[in-house]
Parts: sequence; C-alpha cells; structure tokens
Amino acid sequence: MDQKFIFAGFGGQGVMLMGQLITYAGMFEDLEVSWLPSYGPEMRGGTANCSVIVSDREVASPVISYDATTVVAMNLPSMDKFEEEVEKGGKLFVNSSLIERKSVRDDIDVYYIDANDVAVELGNAKAANMVMLGAILEITKVVSPEAVLKALEKIFGTAKAHLIPLNEEALKRGAQLVK
Repeated sequence: MDQKFIFAGFGGQGVMLMGQLITYAGMFEDLEVSWLPSYGPEMRGGTANCSVIVSDREVASPVISYDATTVVAMNLPSMDKFEEEVEKGGKLFVNSSLIERKSVRDDIDVYYIDANDVAVELGNAKAANMVMLGAILEITKVVSPEAVLKALEKIFGTAKAHLIPLNEEALKRGAQLVK
C-alpha cells in the first residue's frame, strides 16, 4: 500500500500542516512515511507544497513525479501546476471555495470541497485545511482521524491546545461532505 500525496496552495493555507499531520499519524500507526516540503520565494502568501508518502514498506525516495495517488489543490495556481501529477485512477481534491474551474481530467476521481466556506461557517477561516483533510481521510483511509488528532495534539502542544476542538469539528465536517 503506497499512498503518495501532493498538498499545494499559498503559504498560510496550512498545506504543510496537512502533510505533517498525515506523516505523524502514519508514524503513530507504525507505517513508513516521508514528508518533503517545498516553498516558493516568500513563505506567507507565496506558493507552498509538500509531498507525503505513506506505505507499509520502506520509502525509498520522497520524490513524487507524475504518480501521485492524491493531489490536494487549495488554490488555482496549485491546481494548474499539479493536476497532471495525479496518476490515472488517482484522486484530486479541489478547494472549490477558491477554484472555480473544473478538472480537465476524466481518468481520475475529483472531489470539489468548499473548504473555506465551511471553515467560515465553523467560525475560523484558517480551518479550511482541516475541512479538506477530513474529506481526504474519509476517501483515502490513509490514516485514522484519531491518529491525526493525536498528531495535532503533538504539533499544537499546550500553547494551541484550545484550537483542537475547532479542528476536530472541521475534520468531521470535511468527512461529511464526501460521505
């Protein structure tokens, strides 16, 4: 079981966090993982993406080229850049709150998630990444939501622990969108 993800968007949209959460959750579930971040010239507002591989066997290389099982596009430039990276039969998750265009691919499964709109409904626009992650977990079953919450507690620590209930609700809402 190799699942290869590309998470992409503007800096500040939480794409690195999505990748880190799946990576840590995979470690908690005794899977082999890799996480490879890539930033544009400026951190916040510039482009950002990361590649994540989750496997039940050793990961030889963290590089993903034209064989991503799942691509997550949080903004239009990311969709334009990475849509072709999805392998035939793979999955594309599109943040339809910010991306109006539809996928040009007919050989993949495409999920349009109103991540920003749902996050605003929940009271925090910054939770859009967690709404998206909830949908991804529901469809791919790469790791359990419980392991992701455990990873969130590790990453947030005590300083941001108060944000965990909001993020848990965002994960649930994302999952409901694709059920």
